[in-house]
Amino acid sequence: MKVLGVLLISALALVAAVEKPVPFKDVPLGRKISGRITNGYPAYEGKVPYIVTLLFDNGAGSGWYCGGSIIGNTWVLTAAHCTHGANSVTIGYGAVWRQQPQYSHWVHQSDFIQHHAYDTSTINNDISLIRTPHVDFWSLVNKVELPRYEDRYNNYYGWWALLSGWGKTSDTSGVSDYLNCVDIQIADNSICEAYYGTTSITPNHVCISTPENKGSCSGDSGGPLVLHDDNRQVAIVSFGSSAGCLSNSPKGMTRVTSYLDWIRDNTGISY
Repeated sequence: MKVLGVLLISALALVAAVEKPVPFKDVPLGRKISGRITNGYPAYEGKVPYIVTLLFDNGAGSGWYCGGSIIGNTWVLTAAHCTHGANSVTIGYGAVWRQQPQYSHWVHQSDFIQHHAYDTSTINNDISLIRTPHVDFWSLVNKVELPRYEDRYNNYYGWWALLSGWGKTSDTSGVSDYLNCVDIQIADNSICEAYYGTTSITPNHVCISTPENKGSCSGDSGGPLVLHDDNRQVAIVSFGSSAGCLSNSPKGMTRVTSYLDWIRDNTGISY
């Protein structure tokens, strides 16, 4: 009986490992969604002053939306799968309505710093920096702080955090016009490992279990996950399941604490 149990667990693990993570900008919805950032709530003006809209252009007449976060007067943090293949980006600051930012900056790909080890197959090291023109901070446009070096080994399991973005609202719609938020509890990585396998999930990830289908969706890529307790960004929206946003599948995010040295070496920002 014990042997049978081991075999069953092994078989389930093999099935789970087959599930391939999909970058959130490409995640299918599966069926209609009642919320924007899945089952979230609208943000009020100034609630998330650090989030930016990112409209990428591949230089061939097509593009895609992502989110990002302001981490310094001249720096935005986002996902590598957002910058990958892009020729330029238009950054919108201080928006709640996606198409009505306080102001915008256009940035060429020469100012993208994509992680050198980003893997398009496993979506590992899914992190990029964008060097921007100088931005002054005020109530509607401000930076988010990163984790302190003393917290770089904190897994944050069980901590509550805020996720925000302009993700899709239905099977056929584009990204949301209005900024939405959702409160998320960070899960143990083992939940994501059981679904995506240990090749895709590493200690460089944060896992969101989304038992109530609350979380990110297509269009939220690159957006920030920020702790309730001290307003520090601990993760970047990275990937979900090919089964869709409402499949109750866990979602993977890039763990910011794993890249504090890389961020410091490229930007000089550290805490």
